Amino acid sequence: MNFKNATAYKIALTGLIAALSYIVFSFLQIKIIIPGTPDATSIHLGNAVCVLGALLLGGPLGGIGGAIGMTIGDLLDPVYIISAPKTFILKFCIGLVTGIVAHKIGHLSFCKDSHTAFRWSLIAAICGLGFNVIFDPVFSYCYKLIILGKPIAELTLLPNLATTTVNAITSVIVSTAVYNALRPALKKAGLLPTVGEFEDSNRFHTNKKSVA
Repeated sequence: MNFKNATAYKIALTGLIAALSYIVFSFLQIKIIIPGTPDATSIHLGNAVCVLGALLLGGPLGGIGGAIGMTIGDLLDPVYIISAPKTFILKFCIGLVTGIVAHKIGHLSFCKDSHTAFRWSLIAAICGLGFNVIFDPVFSYCYKLIILGKPIAELTLLPNLATTTVNAITSVIVSTAVYNALRPALKKAGLLPTVGEFEDSNRFHTNKKSVA
């Protein structure tokens, strides 16, 4: 695949990730209204699509795809509309963290065997969603403290923490499983996107063997 085709392919996949994250977040969620507030939280797999995008395309493209999709979902839902800016930032960060671990540290695109690919995709997904478990409730609390006031920020903190944790666990499982199911077929068809430099990857794995 030449450079032009590879770039167009990655852009097309980014659009697909955005569309899938919007669909999964908007239509397959379990919305939970928080009593005493105009706010709600939800159990969904939108984050799993964001992580999948980062595993396939790298942090920036995967993150931007997931962020766009779920932000559109927020903007089209009156309950979530005020959370749209927060959603964009946090989902983009999920993708960035996942992509850094997967491709800058693990060189996932160049893993030669399925066991190594599974290990790095799992580690990357845990890191990306672990970041979200910590920063989503904190960021949400500060954001709602400014926008909606302290009482609502306090009332929504624990429900947000609970659903964020549930979403993280299910999204780690789903994103890792789907990536490792897709990877062999995409690789065989020559459609697995390449993220990072091949030379860096060779040096990385050679150094690992030397140390061992």
